[in-house]
Amino acid sequence: MRRVSVPPVVDPLPHNSVAEILARQASENPDIVLYTILHEGKERDVTARQFREEVIAVARGLAARGIQPGDRVGILSRTRYEWSLVDFALWWVGAVPVPVYDTSSPDQIAWILSDSESKAIFVETDELAERVEAAAAITPFAASSRICVFDTADPKSSLETFIAEGADRTDLEDPHDGDSLDRTATIIYTSGTTGPPKGCELTHRNFIGCSANTIPVASEVIYPGARTLMFLPLAHVFARFVEVVAVDAGVTLAHTPDVSGLMEDLGRFKPTFILAVPRVFEKIFVGARLKAAAASPVKKLIFARAVAVAVEWSKASQAGKVSPLLEAQHRLYDKLVYSTLRNAMGGDVRYAVSGGALLGARLGHFFNGIGVYVVEGYGLTETTAPISANFPSINRLGTVGHPIPGHEIAIAHDGEILVRGNNVFHAYHGMPDKTAESFIDGWFATGDLGVLDEEGILTVTGRKKEIIVTAAGKNVVPNTLEDPIRASATVGQIIVLGDNRSFISALITLDPDTLPKILPTLGLDSSLTPAQAAKEPAVIDHVQKIVDHANAKVSRAESIRKFTILDRDFTIEDGYLTPSMKLKRPKVIEDFSDEIEAIYAK
Repeated sequence: MRRVSVPPVVDPLPHNSVAEILARQASENPDIVLYTILHEGKERDVTARQFREEVIAVARGLAARGIQPGDRVGILSRTRYEWSLVDFALWWVGAVPVPVYDTSSPDQIAWILSDSESKAIFVETDELAERVEAAAAITPFAASSRICVFDTADPKSSLETFIAEGADRTDLEDPHDGDSLDRTATIIYTSGTTGPPKGCELTHRNFIGCSANTIPVASEVIYPGARTLMFLPLAHVFARFVEVVAVDAGVTLAHTPDVSGLMEDLGRFKPTFILAVPRVFEKIFVGARLKAAAASPVKKLIFARAVAVAVEWSKASQAGKVSPLLEAQHRLYDKLVYSTLRNAMGGDVRYAVSGGALLGARLGHFFNGIGVYVVEGYGLTETTAPISANFPSINRLGTVGHPIPGHEIAIAHDGEILVRGNNVFHAYHGMPDKTAESFIDGWFATGDLGVLDEEGILTVTGRKKEIIVTAAGKNVVPNTLEDPIRASATVGQIIVLGDNRSFISALITLDPDTLPKILPTLGLDSSLTPAQAAKEPAVIDHVQKIVDHANAKVSRAESIRKFTILDRDFTIEDGYLTPSMKLKRPKVIEDFSDEIEAIYAK
């Protein structure tokens, strides 16, 4: 079994709870700006001293409501300052935050709040409060009777009233000092791609160990005074980890709850690094390409050449072999194209952090070529986000780098990635059998496939449960085909099929956002709906070329022989995508069984 181990940089750990990180920062650097609030009408900077004071105010409100150490409390909201405020206030009193995605259905809310035995919940809006009440009608739970609303028409349930209830208290000047680093800090429910969500109990040791050992090896990206704009859901473990690291390192964090205002917020806040899932990076690239194509044929050609030079320069730079000619071309396109792209991201961005899925080497080289190095990390909810990362000092784009200090990675005989270390979760809440099943001789079995090279650098190759075995016995890793096809401007989502079948096929959706810009290039009316466009021969031929390009990277036995373009996209609202944009394959296969059977019946 090939393995790599990196000893911890920080040992023993410096704090006994996540809240102590804030207490230390407010004491040592009281005037450092931890948050910038961009919400219109409420714009302001929040220093470490001010954040501590506001956290204590909410913590006293919690105590006035009877919340005790160990109690679970839900947070159902989009990403915003109040999310982080309540999160740290719950840690301050020793409670256990339970995040819930704002896209969750009443059934999902009922499951999470009842399974976690949450005693109260903070929600963003009155509409979400009504959704909680609808969930309680499905499965009664205690939290439904104790709701605080960030934006509400009812002053009795407002956050201001909640804070006022504890205003006369003088306690809680210091955070709750628990008896163990191994007590539960939060319960984060998995995305549930293959079944009901499982509640991962992450400990204070998980967060503190991950943060303390990440900051020293990520100093190019994470440092006092760095700035990042959070637009990922804080219900996701990746965003939650960054929230803790930002306070620990003195990074200024701003929140964007609605991505429709993302570009404006990037321009106002000017982050030094951004966080996103691969789909966001694909959208940035595709958007820039379509904008150039719409401007003029000349600009389309310039952009295409700029992309090629960016990728070539990045690869040569990584190898230490940039020729004078290539360097000159790169400088030219930096003035013509790359600087414009960086300015669109705020102008000061030099790093991006990608997680949640595989990015792809070409996209990583493109962004590096325009002056934005993408740190691709690997982790799961069960590993408190990153177990490894490809930091700039490693500079191996297309991989997920070395383990974070204090962690080990091994590759099992069947190619599965095994991990252990400070990051690895404590247990699945109320599921001892599932917890035991997820460990092999003390190693957490991730379910992902990967390889370690001679330098101990990890490359993720696929998902173990998603491997397709054709009727001829050929093993096919779906993401090898799905990732390059999904990266195209035309395609929204794709699911590759073929388990126990005679050949590989796919269901493909059209991207409703970019489709109106694509259709005129195919000689079609831009007003066509996805359902109408899916039947057009020009669209089918165009998608076939995209599929052919992906097929060229695999053997014929692994290639997509047939596909069907669906009349709709897969969405979170329809239940086909998780909130972190992962495909729920079993549900797609079940609901589109007729379309799948039609492919193989032809």
